[in-house]
Amino acid sequence: MDALSQGFHSLDILGPAFLAGLLVLSTHVPLGRLVLERGIVFIDLAVAQVAGLGVVAASLAGFEPNGWSVQASAVAAALLCAGFLIWSERRVAHVQEAVIGVVFVVAASAEIILLSFNPHGAEELKDLLVGQILWVLPEQLLPVLIVYAGVLAIWLLVDLRKRRGLFYCLFAVTITASVQLVGVFLVFASLILPALAALKTRHGLLVGYAVGLAGYGLGLIASATLDFPTGAAIVCALALVTGGVAVARG
Repeated sequence: MDALSQGFHSLDILGPAFLAGLLVLSTHVPLGRLVLERGIVFIDLAVAQVAGLGVVAASLAGFEPNGWSVQASAVAAALLCAGFLIWSERRVAHVQEAVIGVVFVVAASAEIILLSFNPHGAEELKDLLVGQILWVLPEQLLPVLIVYAGVLAIWLLVDLRKRRGLFYCLFAVTITASVQLVGVFLVFASLILPALAALKTRHGLLVGYAVGLAGYGLGLIASATLDFPTGAAIVCALALVTGGVAVARG
């Protein structure tokens, strides 16, 4: 009975975490492929870091950590970032990747400065980077599901390759939801690693989703059985699966 109870307890924890992973992959696999096509690989890190800066600023201002004020601050920060990147791509497209890198570094540095005023700043920074996917609650998933459903509907109906502004704005909203669910590192890994595995393959989306599912599944199992940090375990599992696909493909 003890083993059975422990199994159900693990399922109670791993189930919502795996569902959160499925939600993240639903949007990040197709958007990640667009990111690779556009050659702006680090855009997600920059936007995620700016969204995190919005969260930190709102928390420091005294707003409820999971309240709408914090969400609005994160979305506003991410959209401002998207607006700036649209502007920079039109004017200095030849150095856009450098601009994205500068945005990331400045946002991260500003975040560290703000967190220095918080006695629990180091822990909050770790949560923003690595995430707390293992402790995701089922009620947290519904708002994200609604946002992602809208994102996927637009992706299906509109050619985002031709709608640069819409792509950036949609990307900003998606990343904002994701970074608060799984953290900056896992957002980047979920966008880029499945997309890399699917390069130059038939049925690229299916390959990307399969790699993502395998990575999340293996990472969660490793975390549960070996007591690894969950977000980091999933990132490493995604990298291993992607590497395995690359080797198998030759």
